[in-house]
Amino acid sequence: MITIETLLLIISLLILLSIIIARIFDNIGVPTLILFIGVGMLAGSEGLGGIEFSNAALAQSIGTIALIFILFSGGLDTDWKEVRPVVKQAFTLATLGVLITAVVLGILVSLILDVSFLWGLLIGSIVSSTDAAAVFSIIRTRKKGLKDNLKPLLELESGSNDPMAIFLTIGTIELLLNPGKDITDILLLFVYQMGIGSVGGFFLGKLMVISLNRMKFTSEGIYPVFAIAMCVLIFSVTASFGGSGFLAIYIAGLVLGNSSFIYKKGTIRFFDGLAVLSQIAMFLTLGLLVFPSQLVEVALTGLLISAALIFVGRPLSVYISLAFFKFNWREKIFISWVGLRGAVPIILATFPLIAGVQNAELIFNIVFFIVLTSVLLQGWSLVPAAVLLKVAKPLEEKKRYPIEFNPVEGADTELVDFIVPYNSKVAGKALVDLFFPADSRIVLIWRNEQSIVPSGGTVLEPGDTLLILVNKGNLDEIKRIVST
Repeated sequence: MITIETLLLIISLLILLSIIIARIFDNIGVPTLILFIGVGMLAGSEGLGGIEFSNAALAQSIGTIALIFILFSGGLDTDWKEVRPVVKQAFTLATLGVLITAVVLGILVSLILDVSFLWGLLIGSIVSSTDAAAVFSIIRTRKKGLKDNLKPLLELESGSNDPMAIFLTIGTIELLLNPGKDITDILLLFVYQMGIGSVGGFFLGKLMVISLNRMKFTSEGIYPVFAIAMCVLIFSVTASFGGSGFLAIYIAGLVLGNSSFIYKKGTIRFFDGLAVLSQIAMFLTLGLLVFPSQLVEVALTGLLISAALIFVGRPLSVYISLAFFKFNWREKIFISWVGLRGAVPIILATFPLIAGVQNAELIFNIVFFIVLTSVLLQGWSLVPAAVLLKVAKPLEEKKRYPIEFNPVEGADTELVDFIVPYNSKVAGKALVDLFFPADSRIVLIWRNEQSIVPSGGTVLEPGDTLLILVNKGNLDEIKRIVST
């Protein structure tokens, strides 16, 4: 029997190896998903590590726990002001788009493999959701952004379409195992799950904000631990009532990330790190679970289904879902191409294994191959496609300042930054001549990638970024002074 020391040694070495390899290939634009899964396969029973692992139930449990923190962190990092203009479009893609993808691919799979439509629909349902982390990790490493509202649209769609894929997968398995089951019951279950998930996520997210602000912990380190417990509670309570726990946890993160609470920046950084650790653990586990020799056996079938998904299923779902929204043909083609499949489909592929669906191992191997193909083909070409379709722009990296401000409950001050316009009348003036409100102060000036601690005689220059500790009631006055 393996000792705890040996187990910890193996785990630590796998994580460190994954991080080092990801760092080496970071500038090349290789998706970390491929690298982490590759390390898992290398360490698996058919790799150099020779680690025997075939427990699909354990892999599913690890994946579920990892997804809780990944989705919550994704919600925390989502700026509601940025995504609000595309909520309808993203919601349509995350529901109708996922359904169309699953149905179209189900039809094509049934024709390619000469199987029943339900069996084909199961594969289509499993691979119907996209992976935001894979998409934007590639774009950011190539120093590229996306024009207009493409970035928030794709992020919101990818962060919110997993519950629909999970529901379709579970519903299809139910129909396969119980042919006499009424499809109306499945549809009512969908409405119930999404409704409970949305309501539960919103109100429990609000409760989390109130709790974090009301709890007067003696140590700052307790706040992230409290937040972890709340995350698990939100997921489990919602799931216990029959709702979508994954939708609830994403909405809760969205609510928390767009609210003011104590130690907000520290908590967000903590969950960023926890999300990375969760991704590594999930991908390594899934890599250990697969047998590479079995992938070779489904290579031709996998390529055909991947082509059907990439060139037929996803484009059709995008064009139909966005038919009544204002997107030009270039944007629709790019959205269609940004359909990378990630870890969620592989986790969902363990559901048929556990449920005892006929030929479940074949489904798992096909799905695994589809994910690898999608990430390799679409992942490498995302940035060139964005440039070719003229939807790319230089990446606007967030500035990092040497000071932070953590507001407390009830505080009416916040730290904001303003850029001095090149045609502003304040350029060339000393701070003492600006007549700022008495309860607002410029605490730092960022100029030419350097910080300047200002004094009354400091003269402003065009392009300066001013970090101002301001009373919220004076924001409009500060904007007027700086921009005129």
